[in-house]
Amino acid sequence: MSGERDPRAHWLDDDPFDKRTTPGSHTAARDDGNWRQPHIRVVHATGPGAPFARIFGVEEQARPIPVHTGSIWHFSKTEIDHLTQAILAFTIALAFMSVGGIFGALGGPAAFIMGGIFWAIPIAPAFIVHEVAHKIVARNYGCWAEFRASPSGLRFGVIFAAILGIVFMAPGAVMVAGNTTRSQFGKIALAGPVSNILLWALGLAMIALGLETTEFTFMINGNERGLLYLWCWGNVGLGAFNMLPFGPLDGRKIKTWSNSIYWFWALIFVGLIWFNFNLLPILLS
Repeated sequence: MSGERDPRAHWLDDDPFDKRTTPGSHTAARDDGNWRQPHIRVVHATGPGAPFARIFGVEEQARPIPVHTGSIWHFSKTEIDHLTQAILAFTIALAFMSVGGIFGALGGPAAFIMGGIFWAIPIAPAFIVHEVAHKIVARNYGCWAEFRASPSGLRFGVIFAAILGIVFMAPGAVMVAGNTTRSQFGKIALAGPVSNILLWALGLAMIALGLETTEFTFMINGNERGLLYLWCWGNVGLGAFNMLPFGPLDGRKIKTWSNSIYWFWALIFVGLIWFNFNLLPILLS
């Protein structure tokens, strides 16, 4: 990005979505060397319940959002609060899943708490890194980008897990505003799933080095499993789910950008799922 930004500027834009002024054009950064046209459009925005609204075909109305041009590592107080809400909701839902729902939690509160901690240690980083990857790539292209939680999505996920003992949650998304090309939009979407592949590879390397825990384990399908096992499955599961080509998921944006690139990465996730089912248990044994 060109130009210098006053380091105090972030004091004034902790929550740009509260502002209503019409934005100007931001940096003309392009990865193909061409200049952008001086316009602004909302690339991806979400609010309470938006993931579910989009799945059922109800699109939100775009509204002007001032573009933030600070460091790609800037996290506003609002964004940190929303990430914290999402992580806490995920942890509670995972805790319900670990004991089979609310009746299991009532019957064994200690198991409920330990289950939530055990599952959150590998799953929370997968979620955080996935969202931050979207943010970093978007900010690298000169866009404003921050995570916003979906309160109704979080509530639904926790209630669903409490009733059925299954985690199905739309916690929110990184909201991106700015001038982007189709390829840049696709790369922003692809950054999340690719980050999960890199984390999966890190977990696999630690397993190969014999670093899987043998003291802090959890019974899964009759087998004692450690944190690195869940680390590998959590990253593959989160990345593969987001590669589905519909609704507000990353796969739809990637496929809109390039059909061949979408199928390349989708097949990689198919291969990783096969690996986790067939080879990962062998490595752990």
